[in-house]
Amino acid sequence: MPFPEPLRVSNGTVLSLKPLEQLSLPSELDGSFGTNRALGARPQIAAQNDVDAIKAWLARFVDAKATFDTYRKESERLLLWSITELRKPLSSLTHEDLLIYRRFLVDPQPAQRWVMTGRKVARAAPSWRPFAGPLSPASERQAFVILNTLFAWLVNAGYLAGNPLSLSRQRARKAKPRVTRFLEGDLWQAVKTSIDAMPRDTAREQEHYARVRWLISLLYLMGLRISEVVTNPMGGFFRRRDRDGQDRWWLTITGKGDKERLLPATTELMAELTRYRRHYGLAALPYGGETTPLLLPIGGAHRTMTRGAVHLIIKQVFDNAIGHLLSTGEAHERAAERLRLASAHWLRHTTGSRMMDGQVDLRYVRDNLGHESISTTSKYLHADDDDRHRATEAGLRLIW
Repeated sequence: MPFPEPLRVSNGTVLSLKPLEQLSLPSELDGSFGTNRALGARPQIAAQNDVDAIKAWLARFVDAKATFDTYRKESERLLLWSITELRKPLSSLTHEDLLIYRRFLVDPQPAQRWVMTGRKVARAAPSWRPFAGPLSPASERQAFVILNTLFAWLVNAGYLAGNPLSLSRQRARKAKPRVTRFLEGDLWQAVKTSIDAMPRDTAREQEHYARVRWLISLLYLMGLRISEVVTNPMGGFFRRRDRDGQDRWWLTITGKGDKERLLPATTELMAELTRYRRHYGLAALPYGGETTPLLLPIGGAHRTMTRGAVHLIIKQVFDNAIGHLLSTGEAHERAAERLRLASAHWLRHTTGSRMMDGQVDLRYVRDNLGHESISTTSKYLHADDDDRHRATEAGLRLIW
């Protein structure tokens, strides 16, 4: 189908959908004179237009790539929709405009203008579009949570006079709670069973199986984020003797916000690590300062993998599990549908849920998942760490 007619503003300028970093808008659309601008106030940011204001907000998240990418995507979509569909700057949007935008997210039209076709392309590519398709209800809610954060910050920064989404806050608090995103027992078993059933006839298939098994073990038994898997080396493993004279393995990682976290490496995990390392001809156990990445690409090259590549592996694991469920009968269709919604982060939530089911102390769950930073300054914390290791060992098992 042909692309919709070019969008033109009053001076004849042709508007095209471009990523935020490439946008150059005429003054009538750039927000310099937006009707919601906080004129006369003392702004706390130097931005004089909407694009620069959004960039100032995004600058707070540059050290958290996943957050930055998500926040940029949602603010960029709204800005592009505002200037192309309403022909008004973002800083002129009203509460009613955003109600229209909510409906737009469910079905971005015209699709030729808004939705990418085929494979995902680079942001700089001419065929780039802001959407991969309509948003699910959960993604729509997330988008508005992010946009509310944007508008609230711009108000506090003295750039906007008011938050057009503030009227929705009370309603949002009364909304039904979101479904907890974790894998129940039958889904978790389907994932493990499908991994066990992976083909291992060729050397490449054997290597892929070894990598998938290690990745799932690492994500589940350690509660890691994908970003932590690809940015930390095996040299973070170390052994320490506890107060009873028993050697225990730990993993030190640098996680979200560059915070260091100390994680218990259970006997089961260390067995899986040994299994994975031997597949590549490495020593059974890592040594201090070893730079080998926690996860290796096919071929065993000692280089880090991208987060996107790891997410694709997890997606394939879930797809295989769905195939396993559907092959066992119609009764599993509902379970398969839930698994279609799953993402890598569900494994992290599953880890927390299993630890709670195993009656692991809530403080230990908190520290294992890194919801708060842990102190490394006091020797008296070692006894607490030992208890956390024992509790994790007893309460969290993968059992391949």
